[in-house]
Amino acid sequence: MSKSWFVTGTDTEVGKTAVSCALLHAAANAGHRTAAVKPLAAGCDARGQNADALQLMQSMTEVMDYEQVNPVALGPAIAPHIAAQQAKRRLQASRLAGLCRGVMMGGADFVLIEGAGGWRVPIGPRETLADLARELQVGVILVVAMRLGCINHALLTAEAIRRDGLHLAGWVANQPSQRMDCHSENLETLRALLGAPLLGEIPRLTPWDAKAAAEHLDIWPLLTD
Repeated sequence: MSKSWFVTGTDTEVGKTAVSCALLHAAANAGHRTAAVKPLAAGCDARGQNADALQLMQSMTEVMDYEQVNPVALGPAIAPHIAAQQAKRRLQASRLAGLCRGVMMGGADFVLIEGAGGWRVPIGPRETLADLARELQVGVILVVAMRLGCINHALLTAEAIRRDGLHLAGWVANQPSQRMDCHSENLETLRALLGAPLLGEIPRLTPWDAKAAAEHLDIWPLLTD
């Protein structure tokens, strides 16, 4: 089975997909066959496809059908468990994990499983996306949006990941909007307190370019972990 990681964020709209695409390019640049899966997505176009999943497909080396990359695609861009209720679908971490394992065993040697929202996003009455990561027993990559409040959000998320028995393999400092005040000081505080390798600091890129963003990443800590 490939080396695989679950990508989560400190919140929604922190740049998980953007960072995942950059990580895929960085791995491909290092000679790896790459693949990604977004097992659950809420917010799809008229074709029933999610923009994040399509971006992942464009950034990985392996050719896969859309349904493999995003097997559960829910229409409205709302909380996944509510979208599932509206669609009369039952989501289970064990079932989602099985879909992910199909990609993990598909031949790529660098695989990302991208979550939706943050660590504790519900998928049903009793389960969250954290249960999916626990089912898979893979390392976790945390995307931190460098903005006011990021230290608290990042430390709480890291604490939850470890409390769930999983390994925080690394984190990425992403700049999805204007550079925050005291950016360097916040970054150094996170480096000191998160207790995991900083895989890179991605500046705000306008327009966004995943290949350019990959130049700001160092995936070596993942591969030697």
